[in-house]
Order: sequence, then C-alpha cells, then structure tokens
Amino acid sequence: MRKPVIVIGGVIFAFILLTLFGNFVWNRIHEPSKAYDAEVFIEILPGTSAQEIGRQLVAQGVIQDEFAFRAALWWSGRSHALQAGEYQFTESLSAVAVIERLARGDIYTRPITFPEGLTITEMSAIYESHGFGSVKDFVEATRDISAIMKLDQQATNLEGYLFPETYMLPNDTVASVLVTMMVSRFQVVYEEELHSSTSEDQKLSIRELVTLAGLIEKETAHDDERQLVAGVYMNRLRIGMPMQADPTLIYALQQTGQYDGNIRKGDFSFDSPYNTYKYPGLPPGPIASPGRAAIAAALNPADVPYLYFVSRNDGTHVFSRTLAEHNRNVRRYQRPYSRKQ
Repeated sequence: MRKPVIVIGGVIFAFILLTLFGNFVWNRIHEPSKAYDAEVFIEILPGTSAQEIGRQLVAQGVIQDEFAFRAALWWSGRSHALQAGEYQFTESLSAVAVIERLARGDIYTRPITFPEGLTITEMSAIYESHGFGSVKDFVEATRDISAIMKLDQQATNLEGYLFPETYMLPNDTVASVLVTMMVSRFQVVYEEELHSSTSEDQKLSIRELVTLAGLIEKETAHDDERQLVAGVYMNRLRIGMPMQADPTLIYALQQTGQYDGNIRKGDFSFDSPYNTYKYPGLPPGPIASPGRAAIAAALNPADVPYLYFVSRNDGTHVFSRTLAEHNRNVRRYQRPYSRKQ
C-alpha cells in the first residue's frame, strides 16, 4: 500500500511544482518591465531573427530578460509574426504586450504637414527638413505622372496634384511612397467634391479646375471669399478678359529663380506662359496644390457680377464690378499701404 501512496504523493508534488512554475512564468510575462523611465526607440530591420529582436528589447530595458521574452513568445504563438520597423515605447509594458505590439506592426510614425498653396519646390524643402530624404528625392518622385495620366494627359509633373495635409509616416518612408499617398488623397478629395458639386455645367477640364483652385488658394485663405474669387476668374474667362493674377506671375518668376519676394514694374512683361498679365486665359497648368475648400470653390464658383478684387491688406478683399470702382478701391486700400512700406 505504501507504493501507490508514494506515487500519488509524487504526482501531487509534481503538480504543485508545475503550478508554481506556471504561476511564475505567467507573472514574469505579464508584469511590466521597470528597466527604463524615458521613451525608448527600437528599430527592427527586415530579416532580423526573433532571438536577435529579443536581445534588442532586453538591452534597451523594454523586456526585463530573455527568459521573459522567450516565454512570452511561446505563450502568444507569435514567433513568426514579429514585424520590422521603428517602435516607440513610452511606458512600461509586459513582455506579452510588447510581443503583441510587434506582431501588429504598431510602428512609430512621424507627422509631416504640407500647408495649402505650396509648390513642389516648397513641399520638397519641408520633406527634407523633416529628415525623410532630400529635396532631389522628392522632386524626382513628382516626375512620375503615371498616377494621374487618366485625369491629366498634359501633365509633366505632379504640380497641383499633391494634396496638402498632415501625413503620419514611418521613419524610413521614401519620397515615392509619400508622393503616391498625396496623389491618392487628392483623387479621393476631388471625387468627393465633384460628386457634391452643385454646378450643373462644368466646362473646365480637371487640369483647368486644379489650376483655378490653386489660383484661388493663393489669392485668399478666407472661406467666405473663395467662391467669390472663383466667380471673378470665371467671369474673366467667359468674356476673354486677362486673368492678371499676381500669383501666376510670381510662379513664373520662381520657376526661373528670378523672384525675390517683390514684383517690379518690369516683371509684368516677363515672357512666360504662366504670366497672365502677358498671356490671356488660365496659365498652362497648376501653380500650387489646392486644399479641399479651394477645390470646392473651383467646382462651385459664385454667380456674381464682379470682375475685380483688391486686397484690404488684412487678409480680406473688396470686390467690384467696374474698372472705375476697382481703381477707387486700389487708391483707398493699396496706395496708403504702399506709402507705409
């Protein structure tokens, strides 16, 4: 009778040991690491083995030791699911939670914001300043027009089609990937605004619409003025009146490196198809990337009698029907301002 008792006792003892060990492992893989206080960045390169990933996490204090990492990996069954990328850890996590984050590919992203009304050149400077790549990389990526060929067969680059917005990017995002995102976002916004447009007669091509929207974007930032500006330019187009828009002249000068922040009298005769003081109609292509509101205004210009507008020098404009009225507004708002300069 003693032998069965010994066996039963051994089984019970083993069970107790196994339970204790199980509790120990459970606690180890579910208790947060306390080895770091500040934020930690871990970059996992493609092809890195799970074992090497564990060493990186332990070395940086994200996981307390390699035993906890291996146990958590076994427990979660995620040994083949860990994804490459840069990860940010700002608070102590359990080994299991860390494994789950890596398996989800919850990588760290950085914001990059492109305001409305910028050119490719200006956007490329922002791209480089955020450390993602060089100006050259960005400009080169914008020469790939394959994404918009169905929309604009005249395009030679993506000027006007890079939607201005804040994008959240992984640290290793190359220019071509970002540019593709920006063009895709433009297409989504354009389609949304096109479908919600109240205008029944759109005589402009998409290239002309984007050109007009970019011009609106450069002329005013006020929501209640965009459709008025669009209405003025559509009226001018309708009667064959020159656009005579400063932003187009500035763009022409910028393209040849001749703009220093001021427009001089001689610049109005500058020979460029983008100079709407010299050549009638819209310029041959977009001069900036318009935002949603400017696109909406180009699609829905106001039905107004105005042919002119002039800045009040406070960000707003005064609109007029006749040249005589416009000249009075210029004398009222621009000449006093010019004397102050």
